[in-house]
Amino acid sequence: MKRERVLQVVLVLVGLLYLAWAIPLFQSLWHSSWLEQHQDAFPMFMSVNTVLGVLLLLAVKQPARHRSLIAFGAWSTLAHAFTMLIMSIEAWSHGMHRKDSPQDIVIVGAIGVLLLAVLPARERAPATDVQAN
Repeated sequence: MKRERVLQVVLVLVGLLYLAWAIPLFQSLWHSSWLEQHQDAFPMFMSVNTVLGVLLLLAVKQPARHRSLIAFGAWSTLAHAFTMLIMSIEAWSHGMHRKDSPQDIVIVGAIGVLLLAVLPARERAPATDVQAN
């Protein structure tokens, strides 16, 4: 029971964190700053994370039933952290600097690892009795 409570707390925290992407998303879309800064992908990324935040919050009541969603949240977060790492290394090797810091990569990666660590166990299918005639 304690593990499920920890899972629920993590889902609420990560869900709220991802839902917070709605604020810069709407500001970016309202003021067209994405267009001026040539960041076409940024609003799309923010919209995906905002929706993921809503879905993680909906999964809090019955996390075991939403295992695949939680796993998607974990693996997509780890993929994002890995992509940030590769882009940062590539930029650094060309003498350029990215706006995100190494701490951002660590934090995003830690969120993915945390979600994987609290991922609920798979539900076992009920055994069916097969009677031979």
